Amino acid sequence: MRIHCLQQSIPSSCMLNSSAIIRRQQFLIRALGGCCSHQTHHHFRMQSMYGGSGLGVDAVQQRKGLDADACGILRLITPPVDPTRYKGQAGKIAVIGGCREYTDCFRDEDKKSISERVLAEVEKWMERFDCLVVGPGLGRDPFLLDCVSNIIKQARHSSIPIVIDADGLFLVTNNLDLVSGYPLAILTPNINEYKRLVQSVLNCEVNDQDAPGQLLSLAKRIGGVTILRKGKSDLVSDGNKVMSVSMYGSPRRCGGQGDILSGSVAVFVSWARQYISSAKEELGMNPTVLGCIAGSALVRKAASLAFENKRRSTLTGDIIECLGRSLEEICPVSCIHRSLLDQ
Repeated sequence: MRIHCLQQSIPSSCMLNSSAIIRRQQFLIRALGGCCSHQTHHHFRMQSMYGGSGLGVDAVQQRKGLDADACGILRLITPPVDPTRYKGQAGKIAVIGGCREYTDCFRDEDKKSISERVLAEVEKWMERFDCLVVGPGLGRDPFLLDCVSNIIKQARHSSIPIVIDADGLFLVTNNLDLVSGYPLAILTPNINEYKRLVQSVLNCEVNDQDAPGQLLSLAKRIGGVTILRKGKSDLVSDGNKVMSVSMYGSPRRCGGQGDILSGSVAVFVSWARQYISSAKEELGMNPTVLGCIAGSALVRKAASLAFENKRRSTLTGDIIECLGRSLEEICPVSCIHRSLLDQ
């Protein structure tokens, strides 16, 4: 019921355009650079490009046709602030990270027993997780990566979404069986990580002239995983379609921004799954794609606000401080709460 009320507060042309609240929300999205399409229905039929060829020769026009209604999607899947809900109902996210310094002190004879204890402990918690983030600060220690491989297998067995970033991408690029054919796996590579994936899977170099087509082929070849290719415009594909998020972010790319994105994607993927599972009809939307689009939109908005304040001195911590304000500006609590009261 709560999700249903939220759906009714989402700006879309199929809803009551006479509502003052809806008009204010539509104006807010347009003012923030979002897209409130007059051709959408209540589950946001989104522009997409199917197939790996025939995408056109002009890359700019190509990506224009793939632009997602990023703000609208974020608003669609973000749950309302509800005082009747309790801690944990909005989702539980686990992060598998760290650094190799914490494993160097182990003797070889200890590692097997330590690995068994770690896996047993994680297994007790696995069913409580709504999404898993693997990679930030992980390091490349072979013992650690072996432990993480087993955790990924556990999560896959339990049908838990897995967002894989940073050193987690190093792991799966060298062992694609960990994620191949798993539709709840989300890879978030930067330019270099993407290059290694393309070389490993497609056995070729990155083709920026047909970036959407190559991304589509890559996601399809890995068995339908969702890939968020970070760049000037973020491209997202699950092997069926390609969408882009081109909201303006920040011209300064400070280290650690990818960690914010992977965490944000995990949150929105869990929210998208909750929204879709609570819907009264089949919506035909992939929650991993929606989560990637919403996470990208939020981080880009936060990076833009941070850069307005700090300019060249913008750091990752400044972006984190702007996440709450960014979500509020795109998806105001006051508007949603007011809409709920009107039901």
